Amino acid sequence: MDNPLIADLRWRGLIADCTDLDALSRRLDTGPIGLYCGFDPTGDSLHVGHLMGQLTLRRFQLAGHRPIALAGGATGMIGDPSGKSAERNLLTREQLAHNVARIKDQLARLLDFEAVGNPARLVDNADWIGPISYLEFLRDVGKHFSLGAMLAKESVRTRMDSDAGISYTEFSYQLLQSYDFYHLRQQLDCQLQIGGSDQWGNITAGVDFTRRKLGATVWGLTFPLITKADGSKFGKTESGAVWLDPERTSPYRFHQFFLNTEDAKVGEYLRKFTFLPREAIEALEQAQLADPGARPGQRALAREVTVLVHGEAAFQAAVRASEVLFGGSLDALDLATFRDVVAELDGRALDRQTLSGDGASLTDLLVLSGLCPSKGQARKDIDGGGISLNAVRCTDASQRVSADALLFGRYLLLRKGRKHYALLDAGDPP
Repeated sequence: MDNPLIADLRWRGLIADCTDLDALSRRLDTGPIGLYCGFDPTGDSLHVGHLMGQLTLRRFQLAGHRPIALAGGATGMIGDPSGKSAERNLLTREQLAHNVARIKDQLARLLDFEAVGNPARLVDNADWIGPISYLEFLRDVGKHFSLGAMLAKESVRTRMDSDAGISYTEFSYQLLQSYDFYHLRQQLDCQLQIGGSDQWGNITAGVDFTRRKLGATVWGLTFPLITKADGSKFGKTESGAVWLDPERTSPYRFHQFFLNTEDAKVGEYLRKFTFLPREAIEALEQAQLADPGARPGQRALAREVTVLVHGEAAFQAAVRASEVLFGGSLDALDLATFRDVVAELDGRALDRQTLSGDGASLTDLLVLSGLCPSKGQARKDIDGGGISLNAVRCTDASQRVSADALLFGRYLLLRKGRKHYALLDAGDPP
């Protein structure tokens, strides 16, 4: 019978491969285990594709085990060829140091570094790889790897067969990652390495190297790479990657990304991205089937993941922002979030001078925005109670609008009915 944690991971679809799942399950039954997952700082923020590693570390920590998050200050200088069609641009030491500092903050959000008995650890492989000389590395590490085994790794074969090829630098990456596992097993009693399925070759190389050097038992476990319903890469939108850094992807856009999950994927994502229990997830799946239009699964998914990554306050702000396009209040909405909310609207230029003096007539603005074809229709829509300006219903067809009404000194948000919006943009204030 599986260890309870392994059984849960299996039910959630979070096990792709394991070097010896039965033996690992038995080991987990005997007591806490140390495990690690690596995150290379090729940018100054992780993205949603990295969440699987963080969340899996957290699942192990909640089960009493000791998670180690590794920021790859050394391996980030090389670049992992796994899943890459071409070689990365090499980063400077200064760029890497900046990226590591930013990523460490993000890793700290999902793991408990003050837990009694099993606090999480945050390590940087530059601390132990950096001091080793090239000759020492060749002698103590390189001699344990056969060229045939290295060439047989899928990540290497794929790149060798491509037009881009693979450099000696990236070809050597698996040696560095293998040395990480050996070092962590020796210094921190780390017995398990986890990662995405594209890391299988690197992980098994580390398992073999650690056993050979230390005669110690270690395991490797991978989780499946997440994809969209059409098989395309998860975490990409038309505007680019969905980042964990709120300065690069606002909590509102982050929340919207998960809220827009396809129906075909919502059950899978609830299992993999949330800590909701099985009973709650299965109930949400039934509710989703019964009334997909209400999107109970997407709402729960977006709530759970946004709270995990950005906190309750950011989630509540994202919900309030989402409600703006359904007639919600604009109170407490900051400029960046407002721009996120209205980014998809058909914005039109507004001459600021038309708002001077007595201001512009509301009917003229409705025609300018394209919401109404004529001033006569605009008056009818206002009299019928179907027009709002800046989320406030308009009842006077003779209303005039001055510059004081501009949101953030620049915008007017007009709504007709429940779903039709337009944005007028007066440009930056003088």
